[in-house]
Amino acid sequence: MNDRVTPPMHALPDGEAEIALVIRLPWEDVARLGQEAARLASQTQRPVTLDEAVSHRLRSRPAAAAHAKPAEQSPTAGSPVSTLPRLSGTA
Repeated sequence: MNDRVTPPMHALPDGEAEIALVIRLPWEDVARLGQEAARLASQTQRPVTLDEAVSHRLRSRPAAAAHAKPAEQSPTAGSPVSTLPRLSGTA
């Protein structure tokens, strides 16, 4: 029997898909996402959730090339959680 839990996936009317998943992040990364949500809320003049900030962040980054080599393994590559890249405009 497979012990893995597959996150739910939903097709959206606009032709995209939505996948729900749970990730563990250090508080520093959560704070950066909060800053991104605040920046986006300021631009759109409406409240923005962390989920929406993450989605916007992922959509606004250039997609990695499918043929690109994987990044070199760092000494901490065995850690189960990696940190998020710094958001633009943050220290």
